[in-house]
Amino acid sequence: MVFGPASQLGVGLFEDTEPVELLPGSSSEEKETVIRAVYRQVLGNAYVMDSERLSVPESQLKEGEITVREFVRQVGRSDLYRSRFFESCPRYRAIELNFKHFLGRAPDGYDDMKFHSNILDEGSFEADIDSYIDSEEYDSAYGENIVPYYRGYKTQTGKKMVGFTHMFQLLRGASSSDLKGSLSGKSPALNKYVIQETPLAVVPPSGGSDGWSFQDTPLAARTRQGVGADSDGKVYRIEVTAYRSKVVNRVSRFRRSNQVFLVPFDRLSQEYQRIHQQGGVISSITPVS
Repeated sequence: MVFGPASQLGVGLFEDTEPVELLPGSSSEEKETVIRAVYRQVLGNAYVMDSERLSVPESQLKEGEITVREFVRQVGRSDLYRSRFFESCPRYRAIELNFKHFLGRAPDGYDDMKFHSNILDEGSFEADIDSYIDSEEYDSAYGENIVPYYRGYKTQTGKKMVGFTHMFQLLRGASSSDLKGSLSGKSPALNKYVIQETPLAVVPPSGGSDGWSFQDTPLAARTRQGVGADSDGKVYRIEVTAYRSKVVNRVSRFRRSNQVFLVPFDRLSQEYQRIHQQGGVISSITPVS
């Protein structure tokens, strides 16, 4: 389930596009579509020149000699990927982008980051790329012939809410590029937030008068807010628009279309489910100021 309307959160195109899969008997044009989708996903929507394309793995995929998963591996282990997203980035920035490119989500927490950092220390760049692609999670989500796609912007059973909010730091919309279109540039976007398990504001990408919405918030999420806060002192402001009745010809019990709720972090999931059940649309979730 998407947290609010996908179009307002900048993920409308991802939500409306079916996963790309290489099926038996696919035409040459369909195979080319798969190849372009792999480049787009693994290289973070960055432009790829013809001279940079991996001609041998492309040919192997077209001839049925390798699967989509193996083509993803070849692109991920290539000098092209390495130079763009490993050698030119700090380690934790590279790791958070690897999660985005290969598993379609943000890191779940510090343990995720530390696990892959240890592989880089004890193994190699190639071994770390393999660890994503050979994981049970990759196999369950994509299998052998589905191109990886972004999943982390949806709430998922068994996944932390904090990881959901972090995905919006990495996913800037369908027209942005991880190479040149990111606000954080080469710097980690999530490092301190992952370590502290600090949730971040989820608001539309336009962000209003304060600029783009996914920049660091001026008020730390752990600030003590007094009455209504949980033991960690985290309270969030949920702004809801388009409150409406789900039944035709029934007058809504809400007097205004816009509502604001102050909710402790440990009740966020429960509150957003209640809002959706009553026909509301969440437009933003921000720390209380």
